[in-house]
Amino acid sequence: MILSDYFLAKENIGWHYAKQVGVENAVFRFPEDDGFDITDKTHWKTIYDRFVNFGIKPILLEPMPNCVHDHIKCADEFRDESIEKVIKMFTIMDEFDIRTICFNFMAHIGWLRTSGTVPERGGALVTGFDINDFVSDNYSISEKELWDNYTYFIKAVIPYAEKHGIKLALHPDDPPISKLGNVSRIMTSFEQINKAVHIVESDNLGVTFCQATYVAMGENLYDVIPAFAKENKIFFIHFRDISAADKFHFHETFHDNGITNMGEIIKLYQQHGCNVPVRVDHVPSMYGENNDIPGYAAVGRLFAIGYLKGLLENS
Repeated sequence: MILSDYFLAKENIGWHYAKQVGVENAVFRFPEDDGFDITDKTHWKTIYDRFVNFGIKPILLEPMPNCVHDHIKCADEFRDESIEKVIKMFTIMDEFDIRTICFNFMAHIGWLRTSGTVPERGGALVTGFDINDFVSDNYSISEKELWDNYTYFIKAVIPYAEKHGIKLALHPDDPPISKLGNVSRIMTSFEQINKAVHIVESDNLGVTFCQATYVAMGENLYDVIPAFAKENKIFFIHFRDISAADKFHFHETFHDNGITNMGEIIKLYQQHGCNVPVRVDHVPSMYGENNDIPGYAAVGRLFAIGYLKGLLENS
């Protein structure tokens, strides 16, 4: 398995911590501003060189930039223009040997938590979801629209992904609830996601296996990991755990303090040949840290990376 971590495009304290604890591969996010052109190779090169000069290799883009992805999921008037931009991105990714892009199909509402201040072990703060605290908005989209939009997108881009050797790694809906207000969600079970990665038959279409989301679905990891791995559909792993296998009421945990036997799961990935990028996800905010971006604090990440490294070295 390929140890990686999540990096913003500009150097920050997380870059230094990751480098110091032995991370050599970057799952990176592009700037979300009008000054960055995702179809301009020189803009990519600026980011790429920044990582390489720091001693980190960019290997995976996460997420698919929202400036195109939102239009694609909702199929608005900018959909086809956005798909063309994604195809241009594949050409650039090929040139920089960045082989995987993580995408999702959560329209209007992305990954969602209703609290960023749930107390975990020792008073550390984690994110949590409680359906009773969810507040609906005015957005609306149906399951049929989502499946139609997803199919249109995949059929449009897969030929170019295959041409350039780019893998599309589909992230499940988080939380995996079939409807939030009037917004439908279609990637909420193994059955649905398995359907999605077979909309077209391609070695370049697979999953980001966000393991705690599958736990929240009520899926058995000892069944679904081998099922996806047998078909070489696991392209990327999000390593995290939660407090309960209840998609309506749960919170994140320290990586050693949830309901999953994390050591066994690492062994399961390795037994089934999942030699893919893996990164920790949704970490606690520790004592003294600010909690401005819940789930992405720096010190809690150090613990999680160290724990993951130990499991990888002893499995």
